[in-house]
Amino acid sequence: MKLSLLSILLGAGLSVPQIYGLARPKDFAANVRKFPRNYPIGVVLMLLATAWFLWIVNNEPIADFSAYKPMMLGGFAAVGILSCIFVRDFLAARALAVIFLLLAKLMVDTGRPHLGESPFVLINQALAYAFVLGGIWITIAPWRLRDWLEWFTASDKIVRVTCALRLAFDILLIVLGLTVFRGM
Repeated sequence: MKLSLLSILLGAGLSVPQIYGLARPKDFAANVRKFPRNYPIGVVLMLLATAWFLWIVNNEPIADFSAYKPMMLGGFAAVGILSCIFVRDFLAARALAVIFLLLAKLMVDTGRPHLGESPFVLINQALAYAFVLGGIWITIAPWRLRDWLEWFTASDKIVRVTCALRLAFDILLIVLGLTVFRGM
C-alpha cells in the first residue's frame, strides 16, 4: 500500500467517529462508554484481528518455521476464536489492542522506506508508535480503557474539545496524503 493512500484512509476512517462526536456528543459519549464491554463488537473486532494476523503470518517468509507454518496458523486461529468464547470480559478492548498493534505494523512498514524523503513521514511513524503504546497499555489493563473513556466522555464540552482536536489531526493526515505523501 502507498503511504499516501494509507494516510488518506487512516485520516478518513479516524475522522468518522470524531464528526459523530461533534454532532451528537451525548449519543457519542453513551456509545463510547459501552464499547469496552460490548461483546458483539468485541467478537467482530477479534475475528477481524485474527484474520488480519493470520494473513500477515501466512505471507511472511519464515524459512526456519516453514514446516510448522500450518500448525502455527491453526494455533493462532484457535487462539483468536477461543478468545471470543472464553475471554468475554473486555473482549472489545482486547480486540482493539490487537487492531492497534496490527495497524501500527502496517503504518511502520509503509512509512519506513520514505523516512528520508520528507520529515512529515515522522507524523505517521509517531502515530504508529502511539498505537503500539496504546495496544500494549490496553492489553495489560483493559479496564483502564474503560476508565479513560469515562474521563473523556464526562461532559459534552470534553467530548467536543477532544473530538475537535482528533478531527484536526485526522484532517492533517488526509492533507498529508493528498499533498506531501503524493507519489509515496
